[in-house]
Amino acid sequence: MAEEVWVGTWRPHRPRGPIMALYSSPGPKYLIPPTTGFVKHTPTKLRAPAYSFRGAPMLLAENCSPGPRYSVNPKILRTGKDLSPAYSILGRYCTKITLTPGPGDYFPEKSSKHVFDSAPSHSISARTKTFRVDSTPGPAAYMLPVVMGPHTVGKVSQPSFSIKGRSKLGSFSDDLHKTPGPAAYRQTDVRLTKFKAPQYTMAARVEPPGDKTLKPGPGAHCPEKVTVTKPCAPIVTFGIKHSDYMTPLVVDVE
Repeated sequence: MAEEVWVGTWRPHRPRGPIMALYSSPGPKYLIPPTTGFVKHTPTKLRAPAYSFRGAPMLLAENCSPGPRYSVNPKILRTGKDLSPAYSILGRYCTKITLTPGPGDYFPEKSSKHVFDSAPSHSISARTKTFRVDSTPGPAAYMLPVVMGPHTVGKVSQPSFSIKGRSKLGSFSDDLHKTPGPAAYRQTDVRLTKFKAPQYTMAARVEPPGDKTLKPGPGAHCPEKVTVTKPCAPIVTFGIKHSDYMTPLVVDVE
């Protein structure tokens, strides 16, 4: 009867790993650092030194030296060249001649004042060269401050008054606001705001506009000579037939 309760091949068994449903706490989510080993050891405990086991090191190559490709001179040893003494034919070396003082250059008798006590000695000589180029100021280069007047230094002075002209700064003539005065404005014409009275002018007579050209008078006309509108008798005129500008006919008479 017990085998018929389970369906399929599944049967109750022990879980292979931790299941969160079996724990009421976070469980393996939080792990305490171990106290054994070297890696991730708890910092609250002492950790012993750890040793590692490694394999054998790699074998080096058999030919690790440069070999015979470097030709070493056989005459050169660790102490230098192995050569016999050699001589060369050269000129004599120039030796430096040093001039050293002889016994006559010393004066032991003059050293008494340096060895024994002696009185002070003074020499009268010319002024030294260093004094000529000395550019320090002399006593006349310093001026003491005055002790009288208002400009004393280190002294108490009484108040001093000066008589001067009136200053324009802050006076009645000084315009602090820089505003224009009454004379800066022009007087307004009263005829612009009030009734204006009639004005009369005295001028020459005004000529009416017209044509100012010269026209002929009655005497300039001759009605009796008019033949355009009235009949007239035939008029005979005497004049040349040919033009004066024509070339005359020349006949050669022999």
